[in-house]
Amino acid sequence: MAKADGFIPYNRETYEPDEMIRRTQAHFDWIDQRRSVRDFSDRPVPKEVIDNLIRSASTAPSGANKQPWTFCAVSNAEMKSKIRVAAEKEEFENYHGRMSDEWLNDLRDLGTDHHKPFLEIAPWLIIVFKRAYEMVEEEKKLNYYVTESVGLASGFLLSAIHRAGLVALTHTPSPMKFLTQLLDRPSNERPFLLIPVGYPADEVQVPDIDRKPLDEVAVYY
Repeated sequence: MAKADGFIPYNRETYEPDEMIRRTQAHFDWIDQRRSVRDFSDRPVPKEVIDNLIRSASTAPSGANKQPWTFCAVSNAEMKSKIRVAAEKEEFENYHGRMSDEWLNDLRDLGTDHHKPFLEIAPWLIIVFKRAYEMVEEEKKLNYYVTESVGLASGFLLSAIHRAGLVALTHTPSPMKFLTQLLDRPSNERPFLLIPVGYPADEVQVPDIDRKPLDEVAVYY
């Protein structure tokens, strides 16, 4: 095949069906151990680990390869404290008026409330921002499929965190405009997820829940 301008060859190893089945089963068994955790250790995590996690997340596909994301990694104790105060303020309003009774009932078995100590305890907070557009030489350039692209990158990030032997939580203290203000982010960025990252605490419990079986999430034609 002739080489097209702007393209480079791509080759990767492929596998026979039996090996694919073995690999996909092993991957499922591994990723099925991932859980959202709210009890973190304050044990430090090297910045280089966070660098690699963000680099892995940034390999996600994106609309027109615009890569419309920014990952803000926070380890500064003072900033984490400010984020906790602001997040708990919003969460208090959520749990005491904004959320419907049905929503609160669905959360009751998970044991959550407006108190978020993990925002100060976890050694790192990764705040994912989606970039609605770019400013290039004072001209607005649109990004495409921004939410979808950033959602994919966030999934890559969570998988990389699990691979590192760390734990995380996808926290969404909506509304999250306070993150834009505290981190002094530009107007083209919108907060998407607030993800504490670190080692689990010495004693951690997670809700006793099940994942939906295959026949409830897959339809074959």
